[in-house]
Amino acid sequence: MDPNAGKKDLINRYSREELEARLMAEDFKRVTVSFYRYVILDDPQAFRDQLYKEWTELNCLGRIYVAREGINAQMNVPEHNWETFVKQVHAKAELKDIPFKIAVEDDGKSFLKLVIKVRERVLADGLPDDAYDVTDVGHHMDAEEWNKAIEEGAVVVDMRNHYESEIGHFENAILPDSETFREELPEVLDKLKGKEDQKILLYCTGGIRCEKTSAFLKHHGFKDVNQLHGGIIDYARQIKTKELPNKFHGKNFVFDERLGESISNEVISHCHQCGEPCDSHVNCANVACNLLFIQCSSCAEKYEKCCSEDCQEVVHLSPEEQKKLRAGKEVRKRFHSHRRWEEIHPETKN
Repeated sequence: MDPNAGKKDLINRYSREELEARLMAEDFKRVTVSFYRYVILDDPQAFRDQLYKEWTELNCLGRIYVAREGINAQMNVPEHNWETFVKQVHAKAELKDIPFKIAVEDDGKSFLKLVIKVRERVLADGLPDDAYDVTDVGHHMDAEEWNKAIEEGAVVVDMRNHYESEIGHFENAILPDSETFREELPEVLDKLKGKEDQKILLYCTGGIRCEKTSAFLKHHGFKDVNQLHGGIIDYARQIKTKELPNKFHGKNFVFDERLGESISNEVISHCHQCGEPCDSHVNCANVACNLLFIQCSSCAEKYEKCCSEDCQEVVHLSPEEQKKLRAGKEVRKRFHSHRRWEEIHPETKN
C-alpha cells in the first residue's frame, strides 16, 4: 500500500517555470506577511496538514515551519482572501490573536508555492530542550521605546546572519559574524561578557530569533534584556505611521524571492565583484554553486549573473553536461552553496 495515499494533494508538484507563469498571470494583489508563535503542539503533523488544506483553498503561497514548539511562517495571501485568512488563523486556539507583520515593500511576488514542513524545532539553536526556558523572554519594545533606548546608549545586538546585516542594520549595533542562529548564540554571549548589568537591545527580521535569544541571555544572568517587537518589519511600519526618526540604515534582508526591502534610502554595502555601492543579493547562476552574494547590474551583465569566471564557463555547458558535473564528486571541491564570498574569492577580502 502506498504510504502517501491520501496525502498526495498536500504537497506541491509543479515546476518552477509553471509556478512563475501562474504567478505572473495573476490579476490580483497579494499581501506578504510573516508571523510566529512558541506554543506546544500535540500533533505537529496533523496541524501542518490542516493548515495546508486551508491555505491551499485560499491560494496562499509561502514557506512555513511547524514543530512541537510552535510555528514560524513567511507567506503571501491573495488580497481578496485576506480577511478570511485572518479569521481562520485567529480561530485556532494555538494561534488566537497572533500578530502579523506585513511586508514593507510588496509586489506580491514574494513566494512561488506553498511549502509547510514539520521540523524538530521552528528555530534550531543546537541546545537540548532543558538548556533554558524559552518562554522566559525579555521586554518587548515598540519603535518609540526602541529609538529612545538607542539614544540613551543601550547595547544593540543584531541577531541575524552576517549576510543579512551586511546590507542593513541599526546604528552602532553589534554585528555577529555567524552563518546560522546555532553559531550566533555562543558568539553573542561571548561578545556581551561583562555587560550583564547593562540594557541589552535585540533585533532581527520579524522577532523570532530575538525571542529565543532574550530567554537565553536571561538564563545566563543578563538583567535588562529587551527585544524589538515585530522586528525590523514592524519597526518600518511603526516609524512610518507614527512619523518617528529612522535608526535603521539600509535594506532589510528577507527570505523570499525579493531577498530584500528598503528601510532607508541608504546603500551601505558594496558589489562583491567591483566594489561599487550595491545592496542587491543574488544567487550564482551556476546552480552547482548557488552562492548568495551582492552583485551590481554591470557585473551581472559582465559575468552573466555568476560569481566567477569558473561558474560563467559552467553555465555555457549543455544542460546534460551541467547535470553530469553536479553529480560528480569533484563538484564539491569547486562549488559549494554554503560557502562565503570571501572563502572562494580571498583576494577581495580587506
